Amino acid sequence: MNVPRMTWQRVADSMLALATVVEATVFAFIAPGFFSLDNAVNVLLSVAVTGILAVGMTAVILTAGIDLSVGSVVALTGVTGAMAAAHGFMPATMALLVAVLVGTATGVVNGTLTAYLEVPAFISTLAMLTIARGLAFIVSGGRSIGDLPSSFGALGRSVIAGIPAPVLVMAAVMLAGSFVLRRTVFGRHIYAIGGNTEAAWLAGVNTKRVIWWVYVLNGALAGIGGLTLASRLGAGVPNAGQQYELDVIAAVVVGGASLFGGRGTIAGTLWGTVFIGVLTNGLNLANVDPYVQKIALGVVIVLAVVGDEISRRKRSAG
Repeated sequence: MNVPRMTWQRVADSMLALATVVEATVFAFIAPGFFSLDNAVNVLLSVAVTGILAVGMTAVILTAGIDLSVGSVVALTGVTGAMAAAHGFMPATMALLVAVLVGTATGVVNGTLTAYLEVPAFISTLAMLTIARGLAFIVSGGRSIGDLPSSFGALGRSVIAGIPAPVLVMAAVMLAGSFVLRRTVFGRHIYAIGGNTEAAWLAGVNTKRVIWWVYVLNGALAGIGGLTLASRLGAGVPNAGQQYELDVIAAVVVGGASLFGGRGTIAGTLWGTVFIGVLTNGLNLANVDPYVQKIALGVVIVLAVVGDEISRRKRSAG
């Protein structure tokens, strides 16, 4: 029976949601304090920045690309945003503006190298990973940028109707990302490029421009994520965001996006992000050794990739 791709995607998203519920139920029995409203909020707060970054990464992976630089960009944008807040008028606004502009600039470089100069995304973003981290230490003098106006903490520490502001930011970014991917021409072009770049080009899609914009927008979201983290920490920290790129890619892959491009949704990314957050939180509450936690996360990632490869082969054979 030939079932449309989006139907299979909805089934996959539903299965992941069910797996997350089962996972949470198991931890409710084995981890004291897991099943509480406060802990649920803590889980969402712990994955908020990852969720923001994962929206941009979903679009990148849908084009069969990758961005290894987001963790370093988080540090760079957090530091520059904090510096803007320390010396600028309207600290919170200036901090957000500068962080987004700096993040966008890194996306412009990544997009230009990848789309127009045809440097493999792995190489171009790996270079940006080291460049952005180096710049974060240079502009900050190797120290955290603290002693900031109280308004700087609004994005990361405010609570609105009982919900932490970072969680609301993640929700807004995910809703916007879902709308763009599902309801706009730009979103359809992203899926088309991931499915078959040459066919998309022959159909009239400006593939290079679309890929360029995907990296630019991913950089802008890294700026929002970086400032959110800095605001939560109350300082711009040059070594912040360590290994965030791995957490973000894991969330997207566990959420069902194919590393070969063309398949994935923001809904799946949301559930992938929450699944990993629940796993980490539950294992912490169950006092599982941190190294064992890393092994567990690695196993989850491998299973997700193997499942994607099996699914791809079945579709190719069909």
